[in-house]
Amino acid sequence: MDWGTPALVASLQGLIARDQLKSGVLIFPREKGGFLAGSVYRRIWAKAREAVLPEHEYNSPVGKQVYDLRHTCLTTWLNNGIPPAQVADWGGNSVPVLLSTYARCVTGQIAELQRRIEGPQALPGTITAFGASLPSRLSAAGRDRRVR
Repeated sequence: MDWGTPALVASLQGLIARDQLKSGVLIFPREKGGFLAGSVYRRIWAKAREAVLPEHEYNSPVGKQVYDLRHTCLTTWLNNGIPPAQVADWGGNSVPVLLSTYARCVTGQIAELQRRIEGPQALPGTITAFGASLPSRLSAAGRDRRVR
């Protein structure tokens, strides 16, 4: 199934194509070329966090490092039901690495997954753990027949 491309990924791919950037070329180089210093990223990131986060979140570990965004993004995709193979592709991971790192972060899907499992497997006329009563396929007369 083609899930398309997330907007930010598409935007960066467009920038790379437009500028005909080759592998290894920096998208955000220093003024005279080369890598930006880590201290530059950290300083700008701290200012951005302070500008957009409420004080209690700014003082917490939320998004303390730029790399935290990657974890948040991949976890959000998984929590919203995007298949792990697609998340791994978009995130630049292998599926085994993705699952070993993020599978324990997936939350909020158990009830829906149990509904998916119990619906097709429930016996006619039974009530599932979620209170859904499935219609009986047998008529009242059919239920009264006994095998002798």
